[in-house]
Amino acid sequence: MTAVLPAATAVLALFFSLALLDQWRERRHAFQLIWAAGMLFYGIAAGSEAIAAAAGWNEALYRTWYLTGAVWTAGWLGLGTAFLLGRTRFGYAFALSLLLAGLFTFLTQRRYDYPDAGSAPVIYFIGAGILALAVAVETYFANERWPILAALAVVGATLLSVMLMVTTTLAPPGYALDTSTGVPVADLFPGTLRLLTPFMNVTGGIALILGAIFSTYVFMPKQRLLAYSLDPGQKFDEFLFSLLISPIAITVNFVASLPGTWRAMRAGRVHSRVPATILIAIGAFIPSVTDSLNRFDVTAFFQLGKFLGVVFLFAGFLVSIEVFREIRIPFTQVVLRTGRTERAPAAGATEGR
Repeated sequence: MTAVLPAATAVLALFFSLALLDQWRERRHAFQLIWAAGMLFYGIAAGSEAIAAAAGWNEALYRTWYLTGAVWTAGWLGLGTAFLLGRTRFGYAFALSLLLAGLFTFLTQRRYDYPDAGSAPVIYFIGAGILALAVAVETYFANERWPILAALAVVGATLLSVMLMVTTTLAPPGYALDTSTGVPVADLFPGTLRLLTPFMNVTGGIALILGAIFSTYVFMPKQRLLAYSLDPGQKFDEFLFSLLISPIAITVNFVASLPGTWRAMRAGRVHSRVPATILIAIGAFIPSVTDSLNRFDVTAFFQLGKFLGVVFLFAGFLVSIEVFREIRIPFTQVVLRTGRTERAPAAGATEGR
């Protein structure tokens, strides 16, 4: 395993984290601080891989890599998206992410049958279901507290992973690598800890991708071929029907709106969230694919996926005026780009709020 790609990934991710922290220091938006934590974990995991490639793996690096990269990164990035969209109906999508995470965690145990998992897959599934229901109910009543429940899931899983890691004894030499590529694999960890990986990655990865698509849809010039409403003031059966068809309606309307959005982007008449979130969706999707391949012992694209992921994520956040109104070297007064102003959102941009 070469150190070049993970080192480049680590440098970019850590710089990105500092830039987000600097913006949070100025503007005090919770999503910036949470994303800064997620990118810090991203950078630490990649840095662990770079150090190991140059000097060899050891138990401390292996444990650090697994917690920060395999468990924490995606969950915290997805949580940042939840806080960004906390005043919208995106809570339904986050509830779906939690439910799918619990289901996938349970099915992962059925597929791999970790002998020491015990009742963990059932507990994780039930916990995810309860939190998903709570998030959906809070979203239905238009309470802006639902991101707090999302944080309960992510922070709770983070603390549990720390506890499990501290109490886990690893067999010598204290790490496990793919024999053909040298990429680290999770074979030495107990099932209770390994099952937190799909729980956090599915929750965070889906939330990050759906959040990007949701933001793009809200702020793009829309062609509404299929109508729906998530207004809780309507009859419950009508609301439930709209909720069930909303994924289809959004997909159809999204595709129908792409030609007009492309023309608006070329003319400079589109909200910055649209190109930004398209880049963020790509940045979330690429490492999700390569991480999934890693679970099936296809590790050749693992490092490349991580690098491309942080490149697209960083590009997306730089484009977004909401995150970076001005671009400067973190914690300095050296401004690289300033004076950016946001054009008014396209008509109907509040749909889904």
